[in-house]
Amino acid sequence: MKVKNKLRLGFGFLFIVVLFFGVLSIILINQIANNGKAVLKNNYETLTFVREMRYVLDNQSLPLTDNAHRAFENQLVKQEHNITEKGEQEATIALRHHFTQLISAASPTVMKRIRDDLRQIELLNMQAIVRKNDQANHSVDKTLLFLGLAGSFTFLVLFSFSVNFPSTIANPLNALLKGIRQISKQNYQERIHFDNNDEFAEVAGAFNEMASKLKEWENSNLSHLMSEKQRIDTIIEQMQDAIIGVDEHGQVLFINTSAKMMLNLSNEKYAGQKIADVARHNDLLKSIINFNNNGSPFRIVVNGKDAFFQLDSTEITVPNISPSDHDAIVIARMSAGRVYILRNVTEFKERDEAKTNFIATISHKLKTPISAVKMSLKLLQDERVGSLNTEQLQLVDHIADDAERLLKITYELLDLSQVETGNIQLNFTATPPEDIIEYATKAVKFEADQKLVMLEEQLPARLPQVQADTEKTAWVMINFLSNALRYSPERSRIVIGVVPKGAFLEFSVKDHGKGVDPQYQDRLFDRYFQVPTDGQNKSGSGLGLAISKEFILAQGGAIGVESEVGSGSRFWFTLPLAKIK
Repeated sequence: MKVKNKLRLGFGFLFIVVLFFGVLSIILINQIANNGKAVLKNNYETLTFVREMRYVLDNQSLPLTDNAHRAFENQLVKQEHNITEKGEQEATIALRHHFTQLISAASPTVMKRIRDDLRQIELLNMQAIVRKNDQANHSVDKTLLFLGLAGSFTFLVLFSFSVNFPSTIANPLNALLKGIRQISKQNYQERIHFDNNDEFAEVAGAFNEMASKLKEWENSNLSHLMSEKQRIDTIIEQMQDAIIGVDEHGQVLFINTSAKMMLNLSNEKYAGQKIADVARHNDLLKSIINFNNNGSPFRIVVNGKDAFFQLDSTEITVPNISPSDHDAIVIARMSAGRVYILRNVTEFKERDEAKTNFIATISHKLKTPISAVKMSLKLLQDERVGSLNTEQLQLVDHIADDAERLLKITYELLDLSQVETGNIQLNFTATPPEDIIEYATKAVKFEADQKLVMLEEQLPARLPQVQADTEKTAWVMINFLSNALRYSPERSRIVIGVVPKGAFLEFSVKDHGKGVDPQYQDRLFDRYFQVPTDGQNKSGSGLGLAISKEFILAQGGAIGVESEVGSGSRFWFTLPLAKIK
């Protein structure tokens, strides 16, 4: 039977039971009400008539007056039409006879007989009231007993229905819920069977078919997954880089051979062990899993030789397809562990050091011939050596500019070699910021005057000192100002500002040039990067801002740029305040 038909039958049965009990109650209550009405209507009215007739006799002397006669007659007629009890007819006839005698010949004897008749009628009705009251009470008792039995039967039927009928719905639902939970735990062997031929049996059949399909899918993909896992394990094992995998609970997933050799670990199986337990007696592994990856390589002695490695620590996240029951919101992804990769960058480190040494050597070698060229140019420009025509003077000026530019690049390369080797020599002193600004503005004043650019200083009246290397900080300001002059139009202005920023002072240079496109702003401080120009401005070496960044970071400050195309650029850096002794 279908569930829908079961529900219809169940609720129909409930309706019939409730309707039966209600109709029965109405019938019995109506019967009790009718018995009560009979007592009130018949006997009570008779007692009222008797009382009124006795009242007439008690308040009138013989013979009766016409009014008393009419009043007694009126009540007697009503009594004659309200005879309901056995013996009441004879008593009423006797009362009529004696009343007729009283009218024709009034005497105390007749009056006494009339009173006896009234008493007889009253007694009959009083006995009837008592009898009918007993019958009514007995009927009420029977009705209450019958209603109690019917109510108990109805209660038992409804209770049995409420206990047994919901199970026909709840039991299949619970079985389905249990099966679904087993499927969610990947127990595809779970099956559900119902004996009834209803919708639940159809759902159970669909559930079993789904579980069977899932089982087939799992079996078809298991071998593929195992082969893929084997392939991945083989690739990881054959890689030259040291690779360590840890799950989200800190248990080792894999440690390849390169990692075991580098960390001096045995060839035993570490999978399933806690990485903290493996690293307990291995300081190198402990430093790796606790290493704060700042992007800089570190040195490890391997086979008696110094080797440099780059650590990449990556958290692996996967879709959260099985959130816990208490999750209020299903998280899109969840952590599945972490992979540590030690890349051997010794060769690149050696090449980088060779490049740095080469740049330093070439820069030192170039300083002497460039200085000699500049000396020769000064001699050519000296009229004591000989006069030059206009074209020759222009050529000499161009050569002097190029030589000066080449010498500047040479010094920048020397500074860069110091930065890359970590040999930056800093002389920290408590320096007034005004001295740094004055040093820088004097260095570029001639160039600013040639271009009719005004250098505007916006400094507070009193500024605290900064803890810095005055010469290298001034070099950064000169670099900022030179770039601002290069890209500023004639007759414009450059604003130099210094403002306190908590425990730092911020130095800034604001020009009103064409600005820097947003796509290039993040790369301005990279080495050798140059913003593409339209040919109107001479391009630099691409080292000035990179070296400036290293100088400022080495002094514990920060550096940055704010620019908008068409509105100019603002380059800034911060330096820590000098400690007050």
